[in-house]
Amino acid sequence: MSDLQLPHINYAALAPMLILFGAACAGILIEAFVPRERRYPVQLGLSLAGVVAAGVAVITQAGTRTITAGGAIAVDGPTVFLQGAILALGLVALLFVGERSLEAGGPFVAQAALIAGSEPDRRQVVRPGATEVYPLMLFAIGGMELFVAANDLLTMFVALEVFSLPLYLMCALARRRRLLSQEAALKYFLLGSYSSGFFLFGIALIYGFAGRVDFAGIHAAALGSDRSNALLYGGLALLSIGLLFKAAAAPFHVWTPDVYQGAPTPVTGFMAACTKVAAFGALLRVLYVAFDRVSWDYRPVLGVVAILTMLVGAVFAVTQTDLKRLLAYSSIANAGYLLVGVLAMSKDGLSSSMFYLVAYGFTVLAAFGTLTLVRDADGEANHLSRWAGLGRRSPVFAAAFTFLLLAFAGIPLTSGFTSKFAVFAAALDDGQTWLVVAGVITSMVLAFPYLRVVVMMWLSEPAESTPTVSIPGVLTSTGLAIGVAATLVLGLVPAPLLDLSTKAAEFVR
Repeated sequence: MSDLQLPHINYAALAPMLILFGAACAGILIEAFVPRERRYPVQLGLSLAGVVAAGVAVITQAGTRTITAGGAIAVDGPTVFLQGAILALGLVALLFVGERSLEAGGPFVAQAALIAGSEPDRRQVVRPGATEVYPLMLFAIGGMELFVAANDLLTMFVALEVFSLPLYLMCALARRRRLLSQEAALKYFLLGSYSSGFFLFGIALIYGFAGRVDFAGIHAAALGSDRSNALLYGGLALLSIGLLFKAAAAPFHVWTPDVYQGAPTPVTGFMAACTKVAAFGALLRVLYVAFDRVSWDYRPVLGVVAILTMLVGAVFAVTQTDLKRLLAYSSIANAGYLLVGVLAMSKDGLSSSMFYLVAYGFTVLAAFGTLTLVRDADGEANHLSRWAGLGRRSPVFAAAFTFLLLAFAGIPLTSGFTSKFAVFAAALDDGQTWLVVAGVITSMVLAFPYLRVVVMMWLSEPAESTPTVSIPGVLTSTGLAIGVAATLVLGLVPAPLLDLSTKAAEFVR
């Protein structure tokens, strides 16, 4: 018998994930041993420090191209770019979570009230809410970092569960509308479990086809082998279901409106930004590295999925009167636009998709952050009718939210226009004109619900029921400033980030 050979591990390449998982484990110990009244500053400080430290570790890996941990982890340009994007967006999301969980009567439940099964009295709640949200967020961010770096399907499945399970719990932490939040979390958990089952069954079929689960092995097996193509295409279809579910692409999008509406708004923003980066990062690696040799076979099918996603998101967004559900359908439509860039199957398609993920992430985080500020005695006022005349009561706030909505609509001089132009240009260069035409048409349809909100804020008279805009704290102000500034800068001077994404757009095999 030969001696057991342990795999070589490049710990520097794994440092971002190790830092996040270590900080998350430390957060669990803090929950167990630190008194409740002292947990909030410790947990928030630890979480921010962990994300910043992981970001520094990612920066040190710029230019690295290696496969480590026995072939399970690939660190290359897309990995470093997407990991940096997840950490930057996760840091902004932490600012929103930290602000809202500190407030008396904030969106996160007090643990004692959960145990008692009752709604805590807002007048008596003067301490921070559920501080366990911080280690949960760190575990989720760490799982996303692993997800975009996974170089085989089993590692990708483990990473999928690592970041999904904390998200299921975080969706149930809303203080107000507690039953709605728990119902949303249960729906997300059940549907997410089904999608994970499809993903796992797809791994089994791919293993039956290739005899391996690493991407290089799958790529080699797809090169004119005499194996049954039914296993290959069946496995790819099931893998795509699991990934497209996380990306909120139709027809696997049905969980998105309910979960986005029921979850605490800062958590919803975190999901809309970071989960989309992780899902599309993994989808890009699977399609570009493992299955690129059969792209002519799956591109028409995924093209139909992209058009259906854009149509569903645009059409159903028009009928929404709840702003969180409106942004949920907007997220679905943006998943379709991202698929247009992914299906270009070129370096330009890869770089434009990565740019789109960053641009959209900052905009959607700022949008959900602004929703947390419009409040009345019952909490956040998300119904469209409640925003009538808000521009006259809070012109600065309304102007910022108007700018974000124009970015979603793809108006020039915003990051939304630049990112859409980039993915559509990449698709046109690759001959995917039909996808671009569908994207332009649905973009025009989707502009209507955004402009309707703008009209309600600026051209309607304030009513007695129009809520007030609470003064944001330091953390929320910082998060909003970062989101709005990124939306403006990436619209005016997108070249630096586009150049960075172009340089990073090369996978290692």
